[in-house]
Amino acid sequence: MRRLFKNSDRTRDGFTLIELLLAMGILSMLVTALFTFVFSMGEIWGKGGEKRLFGQHVNAVTRHVESLLRRAAWPRGGVVVTEPFTVRETRMTNGTTANLLGFEMLDGDRLMLWPEEALPEVECSLGLERDRGLMLYWRSRLEKHDKNEAPRAVVISPLVTKLTYAYHDADGDSWRKEDSLRRASSGEWLLPDRLIITFEEEKSNDQQVRTKFEEQRELTLPPGGGGVAF
Repeated sequence: MRRLFKNSDRTRDGFTLIELLLAMGILSMLVTALFTFVFSMGEIWGKGGEKRLFGQHVNAVTRHVESLLRRAAWPRGGVVVTEPFTVRETRMTNGTTANLLGFEMLDGDRLMLWPEEALPEVECSLGLERDRGLMLYWRSRLEKHDKNEAPRAVVISPLVTKLTYAYHDADGDSWRKEDSLRRASSGEWLLPDRLIITFEEEKSNDQQVRTKFEEQRELTLPPGGGGVAF
């Protein structure tokens, strides 16, 4: 019994100084490793976050432009539109004029902010301005305006740096890409089969390290009548 009581007394004495120092050393190493892991994951997540935000912007803009083109090809008032797209001479915000891809929308779009009541039969043009990005120019047919007056303009995306027109060679299986709309040998404008939109963005971190994101998206011009082009 005496020996049993002696062992119980030693157990109640607690940890020795060496054991406490060893435990504190192990705990400090674990805390240091945990903080290192958290900060490194935060840095990785931050870098990946910028790319994810860029990708989300690209997807949203691509879907919206695709929606504009498809809605332009829908029937209007029960009438099938056989030629929904055209080439329209448009005055841009910098004062110059350019021949852009034009189309008409019956009810406008959420990007079009009217100073008064919104009007139907909106003439639209899709173009690119170097210092502003992808632009949508628009004005209703029912508005009273000077023919030399510039249409309203809204920036669809400031990250678009290039708009390319792709033409399919009917005699072969090749594609021809142009930076501007083409004319036939007879002088008539040729509508592209696809649009290629280039997005670019550059970022700099605290160490002045520059990171560049770039993506391209292709959109097929839908046929008249609201059908789906393949």
